[in-house]
Amino acid sequence: MLPQADRPAMVSGLQEFPRNTRRGDRRPSAPHHVTCMASLDPGLKIEAANADFFRHVARSSTEICGRSIYDVLHPSARNILPKHFTHLSNGHGSRFVERVVAMHGHDRVFSAEITGIAVKGEGDDLSGVVVLMSPDDETAEATERPAKPTPMLTALDARILEGVATGASTIQLASRLYLSRQGVEYHVGLMLRRFKAPNRAALVSRAYSMGVLTVGSWPPRAMPDFVK
Repeated sequence: MLPQADRPAMVSGLQEFPRNTRRGDRRPSAPHHVTCMASLDPGLKIEAANADFFRHVARSSTEICGRSIYDVLHPSARNILPKHFTHLSNGHGSRFVERVVAMHGHDRVFSAEITGIAVKGEGDDLSGVVVLMSPDDETAEATERPAKPTPMLTALDARILEGVATGASTIQLASRLYLSRQGVEYHVGLMLRRFKAPNRAALVSRAYSMGVLTVGSWPPRAMPDFVK
């Protein structure tokens, strides 16, 4: 692997990351709509990243360069991202957009939209992936859990949310909880509106960012303070 200082820009407009990645760099306060950028090798190991990336994951370049991108994402990301990276590797697409939960340090989280862009080498083989991660407005500076959680889930909602967070399908949840498929979809729909989320991935992201789901454990569990 080339030293970080020798890495060229991988896509047009993307600067050489290491110039801004020294720990302790002082930069103006970032606006809400920041973009964290990282370049990955074909094995999805982080080769370089920009200062916003290191600031949001709250870890230095020496800690994460050479580590898998999954090391800075919540375990829930392994349920949704592998298929996207596989498609890029197989040449079935040049980019993807997905929602994820990322780790800020080791015990806090933030939700974000992640874009993966394939970088092709000779023979059209995948030579790397550029990852762009845009933290949500309300969690751009790493979320803090509410001081006084408000119960917002029934016991059944909590079980369904936990299942959705593990990647369980509607059929699997229906079988596990002795509900009809329509019953599961009904409760998921209620939670989508309650959390103001457009889809299941966003629902899980918002639940983590609000502290509703536990961080640092698997499978995820709903915090009792949020369950009626």
